[in-house]
Amino acid sequence: MQAIRRIYSPIVNIALVANTIGTVVIFILVAIMNVDVIARGIFNAPLRGVFEVVIFSLALIVFLQLPDVVHSNRLTRSDGFLTLAQNRMPIFGHFLGRAIDLLAGIFMACIAYSYWPEVVDSFGSCRFIAGPEFGGPVEGGLMAQLQAGWNRCEYYGTPGIFTAPWFPVKFVIAFSVSLCSIIFFFKVLMGNRNPVTNDDVESPV
Repeated sequence: MQAIRRIYSPIVNIALVANTIGTVVIFILVAIMNVDVIARGIFNAPLRGVFEVVIFSLALIVFLQLPDVVHSNRLTRSDGFLTLAQNRMPIFGHFLGRAIDLLAGIFMACIAYSYWPEVVDSFGSCRFIAGPEFGGPVEGGLMAQLQAGWNRCEYYGTPGIFTAPWFPVKFVIAFSVSLCSIIFFFKVLMGNRNPVTNDDVESPV
């Protein structure tokens, strides 16, 4: 069990780092929205693309913070029956808890497996490595080629206002559900609804 805890601790660290990044994105989003409110109310000049930035950021925030939510048992769920079973029939209750975690881990793994091809296709649309399908090669150095590839990416937003490639968000989604699946499986192995608390893990920063 100690060996499993040592293996699990770095995974918790990764979840904590992802959660921290998600928190930073929240602060940035709040700052952008405050600037937009001030610019709109005082100068009658709202920032362009705030609506698109909010939607783009929310996807990042939710999935960056999801693994730590799963680890710390803050995921929204109805566990009244499970709590009652664990109090009155501990053996059955803990078995039921493991079964729920196992099903959740399998579900997350299925999402990651089915979603990964979309990540690959979205990144492939940029054609960073290969040249464009039509037209001549991009003139200039590496930065010019990267910029051209960035412009070719599958994007979200409104052209001329705000656009951003989708592949970073899709990668975060695939990474998040994969990490959640691993965390759920560790919960099954350790037989505890919270096998390693944040206090048990050394801070990664």
